[in-house]
Amino acid sequence: MDMKDIMLKITGRQYDGDKPMDKMEFITEGKMFERNGATYLVYDESEFSGFPGCKTSLKLQGSRVRMKRIGEDLGDGTVMEFESGKRFTSTYETPYGEMDMEILTDRVENNIDENGTGNVEVDYHVSLEGEVEGRNELRIEVTDA
Repeated sequence: MDMKDIMLKITGRQYDGDKPMDKMEFITEGKMFERNGATYLVYDESEFSGFPGCKTSLKLQGSRVRMKRIGEDLGDGTVMEFESGKRFTSTYETPYGEMDMEILTDRVENNIDENGTGNVEVDYHVSLEGEVEGRNELRIEVTDA
């Protein structure tokens, strides 16, 4: 697959226990390509996502998703990895400094087909500085541009 233009609809939802809280949704153009058996989705973040001026790349490999954000305010960038049943610990760069972050992924579903369309769903818990922030869901729908 060569680099192809795609449209992404990204929906994020936070939960407080079982109660849905904030929901954010935005649609953006992006690029998709394959490298070394992994599919990459690359797009620019918006003012709406809270990361204006950042570029995000998602690396999809089976049931594993690696998200990397690169931007002026993020130093070396922020990486988050999601894999069902696994814990991932990293440092989260904020405009106020670094925080320790831990992600526990409950579920990853990768339904992107060989034509490069479909969706990816991630259900995870995140904690910053040891404080449980609660459950989050991320859904990314990919269509042809």
